[in-house]
Amino acid sequence: MARLVGLLNTEYMRLRFQYLRYRLAFRTAVRTAHGLWTDREGLLVRLTDEAGRVGLGEAACLPWFGTERVESALAAAGKLGEWVESECLADVPLNLVCLRNALAAAQGAWASPLEGQKDYLSVAALLPAGRAVLQAIRPKAEAGFRVFKWKVGVGDLADELGLFDDLCAALPAGAKLRLDANGAWDRRKAERWLERCAERPVEFVEQPVAADARGADDLLRGLAEDWPTAIALDESLTSGADLERWIGEGWRGVWVIKTSLLSDVAGSLAQLQKAQAKVVFSSALETAVGAKAALHWAMAWPGEPRALGFGVWPLFQDARCDGPYAAPFIRSMDVARIDTEAVWNAIH
Repeated sequence: MARLVGLLNTEYMRLRFQYLRYRLAFRTAVRTAHGLWTDREGLLVRLTDEAGRVGLGEAACLPWFGTERVESALAAAGKLGEWVESECLADVPLNLVCLRNALAAAQGAWASPLEGQKDYLSVAALLPAGRAVLQAIRPKAEAGFRVFKWKVGVGDLADELGLFDDLCAALPAGAKLRLDANGAWDRRKAERWLERCAERPVEFVEQPVAADARGADDLLRGLAEDWPTAIALDESLTSGADLERWIGEGWRGVWVIKTSLLSDVAGSLAQLQKAQAKVVFSSALETAVGAKAALHWAMAWPGEPRALGFGVWPLFQDARCDGPYAAPFIRSMDVARIDTEAVWNAIH
């Protein structure tokens, strides 16, 4: 693992280190195969150099996704002290992936802009699970969205398949649908869905079976080979080691990448670029602090642009912590305007 200072080309300096734990309620609870998600927990970090420059980062911990718990990140942050040397930030344990990500992002806030930034990228609209999807699709379509993501594997199989037919009928011409099962299916259920998807405008099916299920890797490869609809990995990509393994196995499906959950974002994306991976950048439902860093990486991705999985806002009851309002496109200027300091002040 490269040292953070090496990745960011920062010179030796003394930094003031601050951190805040946050717990933010969602405007609407998010239903997934993992259960009902009502609020977001994490840690904001703030670095100030001797010239007074301020950088913020976010440890958007998701333990069920393979990251550290917020308590672990909080304990490690407390050990750093108020004043740190930039070189010492790399001494944060490797398993604290979100805290390392936050510290790198905070230093990167005053680094040179990433090369090759695109002017804008399209966005996929996040649709609610269950029957509420039928009321949500029309206003999203009228707003201009043409890529939609629907959470499945939440309710009864037959009910969801029926809703799927109704949803496909309601899609505007030329639209694409992404199905996200969050690992909820077994082989039988996955095959029933993929059989139905074969004649529908489905771009890909995301994580059809659980990453920790017995024989999951073989099952995912088999589904990808046996059915025409693309399979996307998500929960199967919880670490740099996972990326290396799947690259080594020649995965040709889609890679859903939540950069907020990666310890070494630059290194991971370099591997994916070399493998000519089909990457979809996705939100981890982080605050605007983490979203700004994640969107910068997405805007600089040199591979084929695909609709971003960032159509999630307004997300929090406290709107000051949201990223750009969900629209069919996100512009680089919208990302640049995100005021991370306002989020810090809102939580402080």
